[in-house]
Amino acid sequence: MSDPAKLPLSLAIIAHNEAANLRRCLESAAPLASEIVVVLNDSTDGTEAIAREFGATIFHETWHGHRDQKNIALDKTTQPWVLAIDADEELSPKLIQSIREFVSKDGEGHDGAEFPRKVWYLGRWIKHGDWYPDWSLRLIRCGKGRWTGSREHDKMVVDGTVKRLDGDLHHYSFRDMDHQLSKIPYFADIYLARMLDRGEKWNAPSVIFRSLWRFFRAYFIRLGILDGFPGFYIAWFQAFSTFYRHAKLYEHQEKDRRPEDSPDDG
Repeated sequence: MSDPAKLPLSLAIIAHNEAANLRRCLESAAPLASEIVVVLNDSTDGTEAIAREFGATIFHETWHGHRDQKNIALDKTTQPWVLAIDADEELSPKLIQSIREFVSKDGEGHDGAEFPRKVWYLGRWIKHGDWYPDWSLRLIRCGKGRWTGSREHDKMVVDGTVKRLDGDLHHYSFRDMDHQLSKIPYFADIYLARMLDRGEKWNAPSVIFRSLWRFFRAYFIRLGILDGFPGFYIAWFQAFSTFYRHAKLYEHQEKDRRPEDSPDDG
């Protein structure tokens, strides 16, 4: 007999070595779902065992990039509704209730739902700046949505109308500052490839202005100042990561220069 507490809902999750996060994620979301689909790539830390504890159906895939990997997970779901959630995310109690009401009413005439995502960082919830509310479209009618966008910034698109739900999606995106910093080169290399594809050239004034604007927008216009020191740090981090991504283009353009090609100033 089916569990009446379960919705006609599939969870679609991709994961690689997410044992530190996955249990928290599934403890919040699994009680809603009639099906849990987890697509793993090269996990070695017990992620699979945790997923199986919650009755997940496991699929092993090589890594295809975030966008394509998430679409693989979508394609393996079978329920009328799909909640695409990352292993380092968690449904807040209010969001759980909102999702339950929305799916129970078959979407209330909509084909998708989005909700704000809130990050836990440096010992507090970040409620302003560039990181919040970060509206995330994650709940879709099966067959009505696909992950699109670039490799570093995937985006869900729904063929139909979308409702905004109450309640936050909690995001535990970074263990600490070192973990956050370690992500910069990976995304910068992907962004460099996009700039090269577009034929962009290094423009120092534009890059400096763009970077300073990211700080000003995050800290003052979007009120990151209200998040205390974490808000200040995040705004500077956004500015630096923007500068770093674009500076990779300068490095690429100058990488073949040799000392003998330049005058000796010493």
